[in-house]
Amino acid sequence: MIPDLFSAVDADTEARRRKALLVHARLCAEYGAPFPFFSTKDPLSELVSALLSHRTRNHDSHRAYQELRSRFPTWEAVRDAPTEEVQQAISACTWPEQKAPRIQAVLREVSTRCNGGPCHLEFLADLPVPEARAWLEAIPGIGPKTSAAVLLFSTLRIAAMPVDSHHHRVAQRLGLIGPKVGEAAAHKLLEALLPPGWDAQQVYDHHEALMFHGQKCCYFHTPACGRCVVLDQCPFGQARVR
Repeated sequence: MIPDLFSAVDADTEARRRKALLVHARLCAEYGAPFPFFSTKDPLSELVSALLSHRTRNHDSHRAYQELRSRFPTWEAVRDAPTEEVQQAISACTWPEQKAPRIQAVLREVSTRCNGGPCHLEFLADLPVPEARAWLEAIPGIGPKTSAAVLLFSTLRIAAMPVDSHHHRVAQRLGLIGPKVGEAAAHKLLEALLPPGWDAQQVYDHHEALMFHGQKCCYFHTPACGRCVVLDQCPFGQARVR
């Protein structure tokens, strides 16, 4: 029974890999991949930007980031400033009273781990992806979504895949992950379905395609299953249209 059980697990994983690649191809065609990278920030700046973006609309987090950059000349200045000044600078984002001390704490931890000097995180490019992610995630307040965003979205362009709420919802409805798998746990499971040789552009296209699909078709409420290009792959959508 044990060999049969392993075979069943392997077959299920292989089926999900095939589905992930089929979905990737269709959604990339639907939304116009390859997608241009939206960010040209260095990795430390991308880290701060990602911390600001938590539960915040892109427009508001961008405003908060721009104001922070205009008020403080360096990230070391942000780190050492009175917390009230940082909070005021990022008032456009949600929960600035929580994010200001968190950002300063992260910047202090980064400085400490870089022997007290300026540290812009470019050295992460020299580490294997799991080690680079582990280095970031060892900092309190940084989870898998933020670590992947820093590595992929920044000028590092490292093939680590973030999973946002749209990406997670689409993957769950397609059956690429189980119904009880949370966003944090989804990172490893979904990344494992991608070919190991994919470069940063391919990983970015995959993330963006699933995210766009969640934004433009597979809505949280009343998804537009009737015009979904991957409906034949989606148990959730098929049950709805029936």
